[in-house]
Amino acid sequence: MSAAKQENDLNENIKAVFLAAEDLKIAASILYLAYHDDPLFLDIFQGEKEGYESRLRSAIREELSAFWQAKQPMIGLFEEDRLLAVACLISPNSAFGPGRFWHWRLKMLMTAGFLGTKHMVDKEQKVRDHMPMESYHMLSFIGVHPDHQHRGLGHILMSAIDSVMLEEAQSEGVGVYVTLPKCLSFFEDGNYQHVEELDVANIKGQLMFRPRPEQSA
Repeated sequence: MSAAKQENDLNENIKAVFLAAEDLKIAASILYLAYHDDPLFLDIFQGEKEGYESRLRSAIREELSAFWQAKQPMIGLFEEDRLLAVACLISPNSAFGPGRFWHWRLKMLMTAGFLGTKHMVDKEQKVRDHMPMESYHMLSFIGVHPDHQHRGLGHILMSAIDSVMLEEAQSEGVGVYVTLPKCLSFFEDGNYQHVEELDVANIKGQLMFRPRPEQSA
């Protein structure tokens, strides 16, 4: 049996659905594991200082809560009732901007601290300022549980992200800011194009964009 056939057999029961409120706790755990060693988050939340893990967990939890309250698309890959992978998007022209709501900022200040909150806001604003389009989806978080990596779940998640984007006629594509070098090939394989290298919070990353298919044709 070929590796591709084995992978397809393993993934035949995988379903992509929007997350429900009861899924957010597990989603936060998956994203914590995905971003624990990300250089941008290590810089923003002062990974060299005691309490980094707590600050990162709190920040991700508050972000997911804000996504839920603002009705932003959060996609999960499930195998039966097990959540294996997560992607969080910001819709085009959404009021869900870098500043979020006052209660989000208050909670972030209390959990992540002033500098962490400021850098999170500054990071998103800088990324938005350099996007090549005006109306687009922003991929804020994406992660696969470590126990289920190397199964092709990232590519299934990428297809689900495309489906969400295509369902919104005004979206011109999907943007993402990539700071982990190992993730660049994943997005390149998904036809994300390099826009420019961007310095955010003392960290260099790649701003990438996947245009809506009819625009790249």
